[in-house]
Amino acid sequence: MKKKVFAILMSIAVMASGQTVNFGNFNTNYYHKFKGQNLSVNVYNWGEYISDGSDGSLDVNKAFEELTGVKVNYSTFASNEELYVKLKVGGIQYDVIIPSDYMIEKLIKENLVRKLNYNNIPAHTNIANRFKKLPFDPTGEYSLAYTWGVTGIVYNRKLVTEAENEIDWKILFDKKYKGQILMYYNPRDAFGIAQAYLGYSLNTTNETELRECARILKEQKTLVQSYVMDEIYDKMEAGEAALGVYYAGDSLSMIDSNPDLNFVIPRKGANLFVDSICIPAASGSPELAEMYINFLCEPEIALANIEYINYASPNDGAIAIMSDNTKNNKIIYPDKETLDNCEVYITLPDDTNILMEDLWNEILSNDSTYKGWVIPVSLGVIVLLCVVIIVLRKMKKREN
Repeated sequence: MKKKVFAILMSIAVMASGQTVNFGNFNTNYYHKFKGQNLSVNVYNWGEYISDGSDGSLDVNKAFEELTGVKVNYSTFASNEELYVKLKVGGIQYDVIIPSDYMIEKLIKENLVRKLNYNNIPAHTNIANRFKKLPFDPTGEYSLAYTWGVTGIVYNRKLVTEAENEIDWKILFDKKYKGQILMYYNPRDAFGIAQAYLGYSLNTTNETELRECARILKEQKTLVQSYVMDEIYDKMEAGEAALGVYYAGDSLSMIDSNPDLNFVIPRKGANLFVDSICIPAASGSPELAEMYINFLCEPEIALANIEYINYASPNDGAIAIMSDNTKNNKIIYPDKETLDNCEVYITLPDDTNILMEDLWNEILSNDSTYKGWVIPVSLGVIVLLCVVIIVLRKMKKREN
């Protein structure tokens, strides 16, 4: 994911070298209990999903090492599914991971994460109650919210005639924007848009409803310029499309590059996504992991991270010391009425996932605009036919 970088560090004073930090507000006794023991903690996170010291921001992992004496072995993944495979196969031992909502539920069901010992995470009290005991972890025993956000529509005000309060999911199915629409290139989010548009739950398992969603997505395909993920940045920033769908925090990067852009969360509702911190069941250092998690929950650290990532923070302590411009930004922090209409993804049954994947493949099938392998296959067929013709001609000459 592409992130917008900010450097608002509030009560942590970072020197020009980026290596000296004032930990005056921290419980140093708690963080020093492993100092001098030559220990390490293995962290597995999304790419560009922690403040890393670039552009003058705080290097969170380096700050943790400085405070605790514990080395951070940090690596990244590109998708929840990549994370899942690593945990399922084993071989690499992680202590801290940050998966998304529906994947957390799957990890819990398959016993791939362990319960958190909140006695070792005193800073967990900074997390707002709204982001505790969510549907994917109803007891709140396995995960602690790290960031959140909502999906919505990014649009170009010069190319879209509707006023902001008139824009809803239906605009993505409007024929007057044919060739100007960018859609998600993944089934869960694409179906989520169709489900919200039709008034269905974003977690429906009803086959009739899913097939109805597939029907309208198939009809919409003739209007879609391209199915994208991070490619949306270049296209929207360059004014190559009128509107697209993406995540609220990321939309600010596009708006910053092109002031003609705006972002709206449809009134019919949208996906409220939450990425949370967990400890894998195979962790060899759960207490060290809980110390690292506690560090991430410290208001100053949470603020540094959230200003770097540009997503919303579930940390009340961070929000309390956040700039007014950020906390009052309705794109990052929508009002309660908007959030009440949003829905968090949960893990769907296997048969529902298979059906959705099959329907999605049907939607995109036989179309070279969206399937990069169609053109090579077509060329391959042409080459094969040429070879057959040449061979037949040679055989005929031999017969003659």
